[in-house]
Amino acid sequence: MNRTPTPSPTPNPATFAAAEPARRPAVRVSGGAGSADTLRAVLPTPDLPTATLERLRQRLESAAAVEGLVDVAYRSVDSPIGALLLAATPQGLVRLAFDVEDHDRVLQQLAATISPRVLLAPARLDRAATQLDEYFAGRRTHFDLDLDLDRVAGFRRRVLDQLLHIDFGLTASYSAMAAAAGNPAAVRAAGSACARNPLPVVVPCHRVVRSDGTIGQYLGGTEAKRTLLAFERGIAGL
Repeated sequence: MNRTPTPSPTPNPATFAAAEPARRPAVRVSGGAGSADTLRAVLPTPDLPTATLERLRQRLESAAAVEGLVDVAYRSVDSPIGALLLAATPQGLVRLAFDVEDHDRVLQQLAATISPRVLLAPARLDRAATQLDEYFAGRRTHFDLDLDLDRVAGFRRRVLDQLLHIDFGLTASYSAMAAAAGNPAAVRAAGSACARNPLPVVVPCHRVVRSDGTIGQYLGGTEAKRTLLAFERGIAGL
């Protein structure tokens, strides 16, 4: 488990825009209207009101938590760069995924690689959701969250650890990240580590650019990366 640095205040903040499947099925209920739709599909009486179905979902979430049946909790949040999927294990935040990654596919991957006991449990991710809201509103420059990076090892893990040291509003090159991670010649591997970062935004791989100043690729799309960089520079007054 890793932990992000303590958050620091941002001067003159400005609001940023309005904002292979598992062998056995995941314990999973989709979010929003999907919660009701999924429960309607499995209940013998499918015409229950949405409010009733939501109460049933909440009871399922609570009972699963009490019985220790949830290995991966998840929720989604809105952001200026699209809907974000957040997922956490008991150790900490384990995944942040962009819309373009296909949230259903990401949840299937989590069920296959961590545990099939995956459940919509928004309350367990309230802290992460709140800090993301603060970040996108320009009121937070660092995240203070427990992170589960146990499935990332070796050089790739060292690169992710170094990403946490790039200050808000600033950038570093892929070659600089390779050197900081202990292998200056492994520039391509450093780029791969950034591209496979399971916690973008929180572990800020968007702050790594090419040596010629061009922004390079990004899991959430180059436009999202460009937006994040411009936003941070504006808040930092750079």
